[in-house]
Amino acid sequence: MQNIIDRFISYVIIDTESDPNSETTPSTKKQWDLANKLVAELKAIGMHEITIDEKAYIMATLPSNIEHEVPTIGFISHFDTSPDFTGTNVKPQIIRNYDGNDIVLNKDKNIILSPKYFKDLLQYKGQTLITTDGTTLLGADDKAGITEIVSAMEFLIKHPEIKHGKIRVGFTPDEEIGRGAHHFDVEKFGCDWAYTMDGSQLGELEYENFNAAGAKITFKGKSVHPGYAKGKMINSMIIANEFINELPKGETPQQTKGYEGFFHIHHQNGSIEETILEIIIRDHNKKKFETRKLLIEKIARKINKKYAKKFGEDIVITEINDQYYNMKEKVLPVKYIVDIAEKAMKELGIKPIIKPIRGGTDGSQLSFKGLPCPNIFAGGHNFHGKYEYVPVESMQKAIDVIIKIAALTAKP
Repeated sequence: MQNIIDRFISYVIIDTESDPNSETTPSTKKQWDLANKLVAELKAIGMHEITIDEKAYIMATLPSNIEHEVPTIGFISHFDTSPDFTGTNVKPQIIRNYDGNDIVLNKDKNIILSPKYFKDLLQYKGQTLITTDGTTLLGADDKAGITEIVSAMEFLIKHPEIKHGKIRVGFTPDEEIGRGAHHFDVEKFGCDWAYTMDGSQLGELEYENFNAAGAKITFKGKSVHPGYAKGKMINSMIIANEFINELPKGETPQQTKGYEGFFHIHHQNGSIEETILEIIIRDHNKKKFETRKLLIEKIARKINKKYAKKFGEDIVITEINDQYYNMKEKVLPVKYIVDIAEKAMKELGIKPIIKPIRGGTDGSQLSFKGLPCPNIFAGGHNFHGKYEYVPVESMQKAIDVIIKIAALTAKP
């Protein structure tokens, strides 16, 4: 367990925050710091065919140690962290033999990780937790996944008595800004299928995710001295508020669960002259997903029509772009790849939690690029914020799952 802790901490203390406003890949130069470290580490543990391309995509091979032909499988994780919360100067704290009470993350700022609010903590009483110091995220998403993949490969190299076919591993940049699979060379990776180690709590196994789109809605206004504004001023912020009020009530992230879709207003920036809303659109059901996009356009037309006579031009302009789709469509025809992971968990005494992802992973895009790619737990909780933590025992069990999948797929 100490080896897992040391490896994980060596990754999370490296700042790899991605940047959605950058046009480069990786989106931040600092992602190269961990990418280069991973290449060196893969060499040190004895992996083969290690490559890193000009965009920092890393691939490596663990050769088969059996004579008969079996599928080539892969394991994938991303090394960037979310721009939602700072990843600079991460100072992990190790809580051994967690007693089930409040964890003081930062005494000076009175930041407390409490099981009264985060009830999942109580599942890990008696275990070793790694937390933040309350000022940054931790980076278990997805440096826990990288830790697990590297550790599992190292174990298999040191234990040749465990039979396995050819295994490929891949580490990607910029997953957190939706670009992790954009430049992933599926043909070069050369796998029959793969698994992303990018889920949350122990036992998660996912092969369904949201269909996703992003909408940028611009509201045009006219600024006039307020004392002389009657019939002349258009306050774009008020028009934006009209638009928001037309969205379905109760269909927000904080009011939905399971298969329920939502509209999420995640950025709003405005003045009298111009306001920009950024909305993410999510739904597991493809038909409902398309209906949601049409509703955005419908509301825009309604508002434009309302003000057309008065102002003589469209004042609401919409731009909607699809981001990724539900991988279920690509995984169901090869459902046995999910069954293998489920079997691995059960043989290890882990209860599989098979449920839809309320988000997306590299696996969703990779599945549509021809590499079916379900998602397996990496063990962390409360991603993208200061309350993030990961139980070390969950990381150990994720390593065990990788090893077990390797052994199961080695059978003729």
